[in-house]
Amino acid sequence: MKYFKLSEFDSPDAPGSGSNMDPEFLEKLDAIREDAGIPFRITSGYRTPEHNMKVGGVKTSAHRLGRAVDIQAVSGHDKFVIVQAAIRQGIMRIGIGKTFVHLDNALDSLPWPTIWTY
Repeated sequence: MKYFKLSEFDSPDAPGSGSNMDPEFLEKLDAIREDAGIPFRITSGYRTPEHNMKVGGVKTSAHRLGRAVDIQAVSGHDKFVIVQAAIRQGIMRIGIGKTFVHLDNALDSLPWPTIWTY
């Protein structure tokens, strides 16, 4: 990866768990970062079942599959740039929160294409 280290995707309760991220998803994320042209701070990547429960994630969360990230984004401009790049790179599941953008590609197990707000 050009823009990320696997450790950025670790579940807080499991050092080294970033290695559970899906390699194809990480390639796509790297391409999204290149396309967006702005830094990405990953606030959530892989989640253990325990951590997912602790943060209120759903049981079917793509984070548990290593196929989702939350990217810190406070300004409307940064959110727009991230979402635009994600769509251009083929991401079909996008969530927009107050301080982050969620991207995932759990297309085989969750509804898509879709966009939602938190």
